[in-house]
Order: sequence, then C-alpha cells, then structure tokens
Amino acid sequence: MKKKSKTPAPAKKAAAPSKVKSGIPAGAPRDWAKRLSKLRKKHEKFLSKPNPVDRKWDNGVFERFENPAITYRHAPIEWRFDLNPKTNPYLMERLGVNATLNPGAFYWKGKVHMVVRFEGYDRKSLFAIAESPNGIDNWRFWDEPVDLPEIKPETNVYDMRVTFHQDGWIYGVFCSEAKDPNAKAGDLSSAVAVAGMVRTKDFRKWERLPNLRTPASQQRNVVLHPEFVGGKYAFYTRPMDGFIDVGSGGGIGWTLCDDITVGVTGPEAIIDGRAYHTIKEVKNGQGPTPIKTDKGWLHLAHGVRNCAAGLRYVLYMFMTSLEDPTRVIARPGGHFLAPYGGEGFGDVSNVTFSCGWVQLPDKQKTVLIYYGGSDTRCYVARTSVGRLVDWCMNTPEDALTTRRAVDQRLALIRANKALLGR
Repeated sequence: MKKKSKTPAPAKKAAAPSKVKSGIPAGAPRDWAKRLSKLRKKHEKFLSKPNPVDRKWDNGVFERFENPAITYRHAPIEWRFDLNPKTNPYLMERLGVNATLNPGAFYWKGKVHMVVRFEGYDRKSLFAIAESPNGIDNWRFWDEPVDLPEIKPETNVYDMRVTFHQDGWIYGVFCSEAKDPNAKAGDLSSAVAVAGMVRTKDFRKWERLPNLRTPASQQRNVVLHPEFVGGKYAFYTRPMDGFIDVGSGGGIGWTLCDDITVGVTGPEAIIDGRAYHTIKEVKNGQGPTPIKTDKGWLHLAHGVRNCAAGLRYVLYMFMTSLEDPTRVIARPGGHFLAPYGGEGFGDVSNVTFSCGWVQLPDKQKTVLIYYGGSDTRCYVARTSVGRLVDWCMNTPEDALTTRRAVDQRLALIRANKALLGR
C-alpha cells in the first residue's frame, strides 16, 4: 500500500507590521490613530524644513538665518503626549513645552549638538541634547533628556556650558538654583544660585560633582577653562552678592581650583569688569568656553544695561593672551550681536544670551554661535575664526564719552575720504 504523499503546508502569511513600530499603539481607535498619524507627519515636515540664510542681514561679521534653530515645536511627540488611548482618549498634550533656550554646544561624532535648556509649562528646566548634521537645521532631540543627578535642595537647573578639558573629561557647568533658606516667611522669590558641575565621557552617563564653592556668596555664568593653568583647573565666574544683583563689584571673574572633584576655589579676580554707560553697565558674564586661536583666546560674553523697556541683554567679545588667559589683549567696543527682528520678543524680551559655540573641523574654521532669543527659542549665527579674530583685534574700543565717540567716527570717515580721493 502506497503511502500518501504529505501535502506541503501552505506558506504562512507574513505578519502584519506592528502598529507600535509605525508609531501608532496597537488597538488604537481609528480616529485617535488618524490624529496621531497627522501629528507625526506634521512634526516630521517641520523638523525637515531647511533654514536658509537671511539675505536681508549683512554686516560682514556673521550670517543670520531666516528661522530659529530650535523652538518648542522641535520637542518629540513622546515627550509631550501620553500615547496610551486608554489614559488619553482625546490625545491631549499632557506635558507642554514653554521654551527651548540658552543652549550649550559641542561637536561630536561628525555632528553638531546643543545641550538645550528645555523648559516646561511648570517653569522647571531640564537639559536635552539635540543634534544636526550641519548645525543649522534638521535638529532632532535624542530619545530622552539628560538624566541629571540631583544635589538637594536644588529646585531648578539651567544654562549649561560644555568644556572638553585637557584632563580627558567632558564637563558641564550650569546654574543650580534653590530657595533661599534665610528668606522671610512668605517670601517665595528669594533664591540662591551656585555653579553645578557634571562630567561625562559619552554624554549618556553623567557623574555629578560637588557644586563649586568660591569666595562669593552666589555664582552665575561659571565656565571651565579648557586647559590647566599652573596645574590647576581655572574657572570664569560672576561673583554676586544676591540672586539678581551683582552688588558693589561684578564682572567676569577668574579663580583657580586644585581638585575639581572637591570643587573649592581660591580667590577671585575680575578680568573684565562693568563700565558706566556701556552695554555692560548693569552686569556681564562669560558665555561659552573660549576658543583657542594662534592670536589668543576668543571670548563671547553677554552684557546687560538698563533702559526704559527694562534690561537689555546683548553679546560682546574680547580676547585674552595665550600665555596668560587673565590678560585682555583686545576689547572691541559695543555689542557684537543684539536682538534682531523676532529675536527680541518672548518670555523675557530684548534678550540675546549665549552658552555655546562650535568650531567645525573644516578649512574655513567655521564657527557656529548658538544663542537664546528672549528666553524662548534657540538661534544660530555663522562666522569663522578669522573673522572673529579680525573683529576683536581691529574694532576700536568703547570711546566711553560722546566727544571721543565723535572723534572715532570722524577718524573713520576722514580716512575713507582720503582713501577714495574725495
């Protein structure tokens, strides 16, 4: 008796692609899934939008761009919406984003990155890393924000500067804010600001170091110098008597630290002070980590003055000696970059503030400057090391009085007339 041949089993149909992989939870109601799909497509279109150079702006020093680099709209959908149809049947935004501002910046594995101050509707800031292939557009946040270890009684953190240090570590120095323990009953605005510090090797795992302890009672805008100075860690500081007021002194300070894992510094000395009737009359502070050039250290800083509309924050530059980073060798007068167009409107209007810039590894030595616009969004400006050095070395210093300013302007005009034979 012949054995019956076995009929081959029908080929199994390929499993339908998981709805989760397509960004839609399995079992989601049709209308709910349709709304989420629309949100994702709209978000992707926004993220992919090019950011052209602003052709209306031309000062020969740097380029601006038509749009901000990063806004609240860049925040991933998963960071704002609960994507469970059962707990969020209307697909509402549960954790809103108020602002993306004052970013630190670094170049890493062929891409430009920002460490964005990412602020929710609740006023709490966290740090979130975004990357771009060109440093101008197509910014994408990493999957999760920075998982920052806490030092109590810290309430809020913001404005991180990133330093690739000579010791092999990558450091982040930021403002750590807490309620003033000595505030009177009912006073909910008095606060204490100190310099918080972390270090990392990969921007994923962060080691929290002790908060920096300097002779000043409070600190803001603290930046770590990228090299040892006399075998010690060197910091740019802004000593303050109070949370807002710099007090009787103020300016960009300098202090040395024997052991950064202990975080206690020696005396502070002001290397770039405030001056009456200038763009840094009220206060000033170091911006990002200085850039080393063959002519000296390039510094970007912010200056603040008071006017009828309130405080006005602008960016200015100076250079210090390679041999002695505390000695200023060039001090161009006036601001380098100020609020322009829509940059001047936001949560705290009339503000430009920088914590980060990046020198690209190209022949032009391109420098991308990142700055917050009115405490609301991030912008980028593009220039080069050569242009920045020229700006610093050949721009006249602040004349300090009207008479001297007239003399400066006349000297320029008359030199141009002579050159043109007029």
